[in-house]
Amino acid sequence: MTVNSAVFSNLQSINPSAIIELFTLQLSNTLHGATTVYRFHAGSNLNANGKIIWAGNEYLRFPIKASGFAFQRGQLPRPKIAISNGTGLISAILLSVNETTTGNDLTGATVTRIRTLAKFIDAANFADGSNPTADNTAEFPQEIYSIDRKSTENREVVEFELAAPTDLAGVRIPGRQCTRSDFPSIGTFVA
Repeated sequence: MTVNSAVFSNLQSINPSAIIELFTLQLSNTLHGATTVYRFHAGSNLNANGKIIWAGNEYLRFPIKASGFAFQRGQLPRPKIAISNGTGLISAILLSVNETTTGNDLTGATVTRIRTLAKFIDAANFADGSNPTADNTAEFPQEIYSIDRKSTENREVVEFELAAPTDLAGVRIPGRQCTRSDFPSIGTFVA
């Protein structure tokens, strides 16, 4: 998937719009006891006191620090995401999840990083309720990761190490074995 042309052309302008970074945390019913989606934004790149509405979904302002999304020397990224635990919300989620699967600590939950530009966010984010440039399709390619492990939990912060879905233990690609009966050209070479 390539960067949306509206995003790309705006980034090349003399005065580009600010990049807005949004995160979703999606739990799975089998691992975590509920199919729940939490939506957050760091709030550091927009002058918003509360929520941001993107594509009709509300993202709550919550202190988040995410790093390590860049590819390094051909290696898949192993990002880290640190979420404030000042209100105890993340610890409460962890306690709830661990009642379903003991010691899970959100392992296997899906974290999606969504980035767009401030000029494209929904009109509901503006005091007058209008934004002629609102476009919920104008975003960078979404980056989808799974929580691999919880690395830190204390009163101030909970930090998770993320992994690409194909970089988790026990995951093989392709997901099924390719045989000659399914694909006749497997194992044949043209001289």
